[in-house]
Amino acid sequence: MTKKNARPDPAHDPAGFELENFLPYRLSLLTNTVSQGIAHSYRDKHDITVTEWRIMAVLGRYSGLTASEVVERTAMDKVAISRAVNSLVARRLLERKTDRNDRRRRRLYIAPDRGQNVLREIVPLARQYEQLLLRVLSCEELENLERIMSVLLDSAKKMSDPDFQQPLEVTERSE
Repeated sequence: MTKKNARPDPAHDPAGFELENFLPYRLSLLTNTVSQGIAHSYRDKHDITVTEWRIMAVLGRYSGLTASEVVERTAMDKVAISRAVNSLVARRLLERKTDRNDRRRRRLYIAPDRGQNVLREIVPLARQYEQLLLRVLSCEELENLERIMSVLLDSAKKMSDPDFQQPLEVTERSE
């Protein structure tokens, strides 16, 4: 075929791009759908957003993080984290304390009464939702999902490194 009559490579043809088959879009759709499903169990009763829940869940596991550290752990937008932290502090679900070793840092903690009570109510609901969601998978599928998610996360982290050297040409996937 001559260059004039060559057909566009579907991998590089914007007109042939199928968003519904694009992995990042599909992962985002899954994440948003699951997050909204879990949110139904706590949004109305506790007036907590998905972002606020994620912050509380992270701090419930890793108490005393700074807002920047929460951003790192969640890979969420720092402006969204900042707004949500401010809202949670204002509603006395979180506490902000100055770091004794570095007075410029403010560490975040779940508030002992209100925050801990909310966390104690939401965590079982989130776990129940997860169990219901995953029950459609066999043990082998669940193990594969865990492995695949770890491999993809590692790959995405490497690719987000500023020193990552992108190959000039995408090659076929290895079997």
